[in-house]
Amino acid sequence: MDFLGPIINGFGVVLQPENLLYCLIGVIIGMLIGVLPGLGPAATIAILLPLTYGVEPVTAIIMLAGIFYGAQYGGTVTSVLLRLPGEASSVVTVFDGHALAKQGKAGTALGIAAIGSFIGGTVSILALTVLAPIVAGFALDFGPPEYTALALLGILLVATVSNGDKLKALIAATVGLLLATVGRDMFTGASRFTFDNLSLADGLDFVPIAMGIFGLGEILYNLEQRHKAVTAPVKVANVWPSRKDLKQSSGAIGRGSVIGFVLGILPGGGAVLSSLVAYAVEKRRAKQPERFGRGAVEGVAAPESANNAAATSSFIPLLTLGIPANATMAIMFGALLIQGVTPGPQLVDQHPDLFWGVINSMYIGNILLLIMSIPLVGIFVKILRIRPGILAPITVLITLLGVYTINNSMFDMALVIFFGAVGYLMKKFGFEAGPLVLAYVLGSLLEGSLRQSLRIFGGDVTEFFTRPISGVLLAAFVLIAILPALKKLWKRRRRNLSKRTDAGDETVTAGDDAAPAEPTEPANIPR
Repeated sequence: MDFLGPIINGFGVVLQPENLLYCLIGVIIGMLIGVLPGLGPAATIAILLPLTYGVEPVTAIIMLAGIFYGAQYGGTVTSVLLRLPGEASSVVTVFDGHALAKQGKAGTALGIAAIGSFIGGTVSILALTVLAPIVAGFALDFGPPEYTALALLGILLVATVSNGDKLKALIAATVGLLLATVGRDMFTGASRFTFDNLSLADGLDFVPIAMGIFGLGEILYNLEQRHKAVTAPVKVANVWPSRKDLKQSSGAIGRGSVIGFVLGILPGGGAVLSSLVAYAVEKRRAKQPERFGRGAVEGVAAPESANNAAATSSFIPLLTLGIPANATMAIMFGALLIQGVTPGPQLVDQHPDLFWGVINSMYIGNILLLIMSIPLVGIFVKILRIRPGILAPITVLITLLGVYTINNSMFDMALVIFFGAVGYLMKKFGFEAGPLVLAYVLGSLLEGSLRQSLRIFGGDVTEFFTRPISGVLLAAFVLIAILPALKKLWKRRRRNLSKRTDAGDETVTAGDDAAPAEPTEPANIPR
């Protein structure tokens, strides 16, 4: 009963009229943002951060969480109807979703996606309800050495599990770590990289960085791409999938839900990686893999289940460890700090209403999304026809006004413009913004905990390996760091072995193919 009490109280928090209203607003905005290509939940949450000031912390986080998992639903609509993924995690859905739409089964694809998303999200929420308090209790044993190892592991995973070029991801993460050092030294008070500018004495604020890179940067890049023509959306009919389709996709939904939950917990994993892995698993285990890309319902069910499960499970490291698992969670981390709430092991005990209120709001949010996802398709398709030249200036104005209201600072507005240009250039030259923002968030934690640990250990670095938790985390760090090199050595060894085998086979074949010598007649035998 001690375990169920806080959960029941959490439902009492969610069912308050104000929280229900903001949950509804969040999921509707999320679906809308998912439909609009390019903007994404990270940019939207960054833009809306200043608007959460006058709202209770629980209410604000419920709305922002709704935007995050609601965007996973919305991104499916344009993927299926227009072959245009509204959200990065819906890229894989394009392959079979649009193929089904061209066969006149757009409704089936959207119905399967909605059902898979609901089941994947619900399974992940149930697991989150059970595991989050356990992880939080385990995390109470964390001290500075453990947080040092965890931050190192998180930064490495963010850089190496990136979907793009690994070298570019490492460069972006390095820049994020450098940005985290701007300001006064937390131990000595010395100024670092401030260039005698008093506005930089307290360091760079998270909000201008996030709103610039994810908000303004995305808008500038999308405006450059506005010349690309958008095809007319196909008609939607017969939304509810047949019994055959449901039976065919049931296994994919189950596997996608598990894959999404597990990968969503890992730093750098998230919805995008989960959808890719789930799709690859289904294609690999299929008896007829050639069906994929031509309208296989499993190719829609698996990634949609996985990305919604991952969107939910990524709250576990954020709420229980204070470690954001992806770029959107990094902005959620900033939103919690703005509200005066520090994510981490103490959150369950110090703010149980927020902890369980946010988790339980996901049950309500998923039900709302299932009910609304199909009826709103027609409205979302019409929104796609609005010219970017109209939407972009409005969004930019809201972004700049929002960041100004935080500190009433013109310097913050200049920072948004600067980081907007940085975000645009990163997008244009193939650098992912996620590693930079995540490394910036984890950089302060890494520096502070590392220096505290070295003071505790008297400068002896080997002491990190004598503590069980930090030792295991650092061992995982080393293993993941050398894994690419080990893979290359293994591939090279197999290639050399294959060449030797082929050479040996050629020698044997050449010997077998040689013509036998004709027997000679003995000279003594008379004719």
